[in-house]
Amino acid sequence: MKLNINSDKRFQTFEGFGASGAWWAQMVGTWTHPDADGVPVRDKISSLLFSKTDGIGLDIYRYNIGGGSVHSGRGTYSMPARRTECFETAPGKYDWSRDAAAVYMMKQAVKDGAGEVILFVNSPIERLTKNHKAHLDKHQILRENIREENYREFAKYCLDVTEHFIAEGVPVKYLSPINEPIWIWNGGQEGCHYKPHSCRKVFRVFAEEMSRRKALDGVKLSGCESGDIRWFNKSYTRSILDDPVIRQRLDSLDVHSYCLPAPLPISFINDRLGFLRRFAKWMAKKYPDVPVNMSEWTHMQGGRDKSMNSALVMANVMYEDISILNVISWQHWIAVSEVDYCDGLIYINLDDKTYEMTKRFYATGNFSKYIAKGSVRVEASCADTELKLLAFEHGDETTLIVINDSKNAKELTLPAGTRAVKLAVTDDDRDLAESIPADGQRIDITPRSVTTAVLHKGDR
Repeated sequence: MKLNINSDKRFQTFEGFGASGAWWAQMVGTWTHPDADGVPVRDKISSLLFSKTDGIGLDIYRYNIGGGSVHSGRGTYSMPARRTECFETAPGKYDWSRDAAAVYMMKQAVKDGAGEVILFVNSPIERLTKNHKAHLDKHQILRENIREENYREFAKYCLDVTEHFIAEGVPVKYLSPINEPIWIWNGGQEGCHYKPHSCRKVFRVFAEEMSRRKALDGVKLSGCESGDIRWFNKSYTRSILDDPVIRQRLDSLDVHSYCLPAPLPISFINDRLGFLRRFAKWMAKKYPDVPVNMSEWTHMQGGRDKSMNSALVMANVMYEDISILNVISWQHWIAVSEVDYCDGLIYINLDDKTYEMTKRFYATGNFSKYIAKGSVRVEASCADTELKLLAFEHGDETTLIVINDSKNAKELTLPAGTRAVKLAVTDDDRDLAESIPADGQRIDITPRSVTTAVLHKGDR
């Protein structure tokens, strides 16, 4: 099968891949015991995630500015790890030794290679919420848990935290004050519901306060991080992108790529690709100068799955978001998981403080380890509709990603004058296994696989 790469058909410039430290870093950050190689487990997990040489080279780390439910003990949480600390001890007074384990993992990620940190908020700190909890009470439906008169105090707290981390050398690029505003958030985890017009007001206050702080000149706002690609995405998008004050501090739009099962089996409602296409078309028409980040996704399925089954689901979502929505970054919700769920790139076991790898981890590496920051996506195609292709150019190098869902082996013949100089394969039998192809003109694609090929032009 002949591979076609059209360098004249150029799309987005890619910024990188990432994951959040929410709900695991405060545990793993205390794991100083050595692994089999004599490396502290917390450091090993960080290097696996963020090092280009020893891991998969994620570029982006998302740190959760918590609501403080750990300190009060208020609220109902499904797991202890879903409670978070906050740095405020009294209005305007801080204890920067708090959340030490999670802060350690953030800083270690930066040491290992994460060049960008995003600070995100699920709930304002409890002092500023209506019920003094980091989520609504059980009987409350679609209420906002912070009064407008507290928006400025909320912004000042988050900006104080941002300034503190910047002063400590953390490369904070974005601050996201609102996460999944559409949902009710009345238990289980920290969260806060906002209507679209309230999102505008919150973001405007943050933008105004940021403009008064010289130390934050390099920091942008991000959001609104709507929780489902289908529902009210346009409403929340308009709420922030139509405000000129907000736009001065907002250079992109962040969305989550969930398409949760609808209560009714209606094909239109469950057509994720249709919603992606329509939203991409709408963004191109209304806001052609605003790139999109996919800032959160996880495979919403119960049970720990370490196999290619979930890895292929994930790889296909990555392909769709990059090729249809033209996102400039793609970020996992959670890097490390303690639960019986299909979410983390790495699983941890709390009883003996060990970790387990997944095929999702290695398949993510097929993207994150080889697509350099600043790469430009170009058109790639072949006649085999069972293969999904992405190609990125960076300098004189092209990185090709091939996803093969089928149970059949495939073969791609490269364009004339192009040679494959490196392959990396994740399939049922291999974990991001690198090799130098014997025949640089041909790429063998194994069944149920994600393959990365590094291509050069000429005979080099």
